[in-house]
Amino acid sequence: MIEKEQIGVIALGGNLSFDQNPPRITLRNATNELIARGVRVLAESRYFTTPCFPAGAGPDYINAAISFSSELSPAALLQLLHEVEAAYGRAREQRWGMRTLDLDLICYGDRILPDRESYDAWRQLDPARQTKLAPDQLILPHPRLQDRGFVLVPMADVAPEWHHPVLGLTVQEMLAALPARDLAEIRPL
Repeated sequence: MIEKEQIGVIALGGNLSFDQNPPRITLRNATNELIARGVRVLAESRYFTTPCFPAGAGPDYINAAISFSSELSPAALLQLLHEVEAAYGRAREQRWGMRTLDLDLICYGDRILPDRESYDAWRQLDPARQTKLAPDQLILPHPRLQDRGFVLVPMADVAPEWHHPVLGLTVQEMLAALPARDLAEIRPL
């Protein structure tokens, strides 16, 4: 479905090589693939290294973010992201497990999807249940972006003034609210 052009942010990450390429190259190639498939990239963040969670569970992650514009509906864009992930060896076997490529639609304009009640339920989900449950529909903005330095640090490079439509905070304000210990190990490459 084609809609009015919207601006959003996609978070990119990975910690496993694909086709003999390290994660940084996979992220670059995936960005190029999105461009080739009609996503207009407005800005690209620096690349950051982030420790694997839980500690010692695997290689460090490489994280980045892009701001983009598109006329695709959120559902069509999510489908495109899943297709690109699959093309780069992403297997959805374990929630929050190691992966060759992770493309997360973080925000798409000021949309709250699927509705405010569902969004609030996922945002307030108990941390223990977050590891076991995955939504069966797109939730926007990403319900835990305000808690994740590995998302906010790169996002601050590409959309520092984006305003969270529920929390009423900019990316810079959410980033400033995180404990310093959560940011200490996120380093630019």
